[in-house]
Amino acid sequence: MFGSQCVRLNIRSALLIVVCFFLNGIKFTSTAHNHMEVPTKSENHKNSTNSNPDYLTISSPSQTELMSCPTEASGETVECKQLPFPCIKCSFNLSCIYGKEQMVTCSVANPHVVCIGPRDFQRSMICRYCWQTEAWEHTCILKDGCNSANQIYLTNCSVQPDLLCLGARTFPKRLRCNWTHGYRWSTALFISITLGGFGADRFYLGHWQEGIGKLFSFGGLGVWTLIDVILISLHYLGPADGSLYI
Repeated sequence: MFGSQCVRLNIRSALLIVVCFFLNGIKFTSTAHNHMEVPTKSENHKNSTNSNPDYLTISSPSQTELMSCPTEASGETVECKQLPFPCIKCSFNLSCIYGKEQMVTCSVANPHVVCIGPRDFQRSMICRYCWQTEAWEHTCILKDGCNSANQIYLTNCSVQPDLLCLGARTFPKRLRCNWTHGYRWSTALFISITLGGFGADRFYLGHWQEGIGKLFSFGGLGVWTLIDVILISLHYLGPADGSLYI
């Protein structure tokens, strides 16, 4: 009964069907790609404050921020090109190559700021956003009351005043909780080298079961002792409660 309803296709018809599916797939992909690009272009146009979208000029700082700048009342003498932010404002090139050094044009942010030398100058910077700076190049607000070294919290970080970067100078960042119970890495390493054969390092770090096993095996005949010295020196072996060394 069902055999009489079979449809016969020759090679030409099969190839035609495959080509149609292929062309429809290309059209769908192109349409989806265009829809993805439209919001991005609109967003860039919305966020741009200049007629040239490739350049961004940082707005002048507030009067509160300018209080840290040298004035006639403060009596400080600083070269204009060495002034930190927010005493200066710069024009950044947004089309720069990431990680490459470039020269930017800066000027003194306020006429009340006193400095030596030209008030318009150039300074070098690395093309990157402020949130892409290294950990030692920005300062973060640390959270108190952490109870786990594996806990991650969201805080605000600010780049150093003498550092030039793109975007907001204060940005959110996720940090791992710096929680400790007072265990010192240097103390743990010293105990492991001197008394590690008796399991003293394991007892100090709170690993009681391993410490007992190490004590009655005389440090695993020296092998276990050597392994623990290496693990502690590499910070691989830490306190049993999960806290960090100080």
